[in-house]
Amino acid sequence: MYITITRQTTDSNYAQSVSDFVAYFEKENEGKSLDEIEHFFNQYGEEISGKEVIQEIDGNTAKLKKTEPKFYSITVNPSSYELKRLQNHSDELKQYTRELMKDYAKSFHREIDGRPVNVDDIKYYAKVEHQRVFKGTDKQIIENQPFATKILQLKNDIRKIEAGEFNGKIKSLKQEIARLEKEAPHQHDGQRIVRGMPKPGSQSHVHIIVSRKDMSNKYSLSPGSKYKASETIFNGKPVKRGFDRDKFFKASESTFDSLFQYKRNYAETYKARKTFLKDPKMYFSVLSGLPTNEKAIAFKILAKAGVPIMSIPTNKVQLALKVISKFKKGIDQGMKSGSIGI
Repeated sequence: MYITITRQTTDSNYAQSVSDFVAYFEKENEGKSLDEIEHFFNQYGEEISGKEVIQEIDGNTAKLKKTEPKFYSITVNPSSYELKRLQNHSDELKQYTRELMKDYAKSFHREIDGRPVNVDDIKYYAKVEHQRVFKGTDKQIIENQPFATKILQLKNDIRKIEAGEFNGKIKSLKQEIARLEKEAPHQHDGQRIVRGMPKPGSQSHVHIIVSRKDMSNKYSLSPGSKYKASETIFNGKPVKRGFDRDKFFKASESTFDSLFQYKRNYAETYKARKTFLKDPKMYFSVLSGLPTNEKAIAFKILAKAGVPIMSIPTNKVQLALKVISKFKKGIDQGMKSGSIGI
């Protein structure tokens, strides 16, 4: 499970309206039949219109300054292994989202009218999506880029020849383009992977728009708080503040596992990522000590994420820091299942 929480900005300033964000989320409905369209939903409502989302989020910003975020975006990205466990992606991801938002509320170290924050205090709207496209930051696009650059140059040369700017054999250049298209390392259905191309396989995920203010529009609830749990004095009274991201992410895993009877491998856990970042030697030691079946699955998960499994250290000599650092970049990217970005 890969979850991100981000403040929404526009040209380095915080977005004053959620309208552009909503329009972006609704793009996937274009060209679909009524039965295929995914609507916004919240804790208790279904088939909520984008217009209502905009009105509710934009109208829930009392006393917030232009320099403060008005809303946050939470993206919930189940792994391919987790998605395989689901029978109906749309319905079950909605079910999971509603339970997840209970965990979100419980992660605030805040009180409203003398009681802990609960899900009924959270104003949010969510939408399930089933497609993703390749972006410039994807490994496939980056590694295909040298070929893309050469192809673009050759196409420019062809246009110049056709315009009479210089001499050349167009047929030969087209043959060279065809060769480069085939030799690009990342292909899908016989085509070079390029930006904007839909990603293969199941890509179901959830986008959540959550208001910075609570349902009453009185209290600020920021998941971006630098505090996990602390107190301050406000108007002469002690006030709790903070958001425990560790608690939230751990709960997101246990909630999914409980709902869908999912047996999570060590390599998929938030605990594993934390261990790797703090103590790589301990991470590899635990990985190597897993039961045979679990270890095989863990290696398979890491291999799919692009980690060079053939080089994973298996003894104390190989656990030297020099060797471990070689894997840090690959594993850090591959273990997205254990991070919250904010």
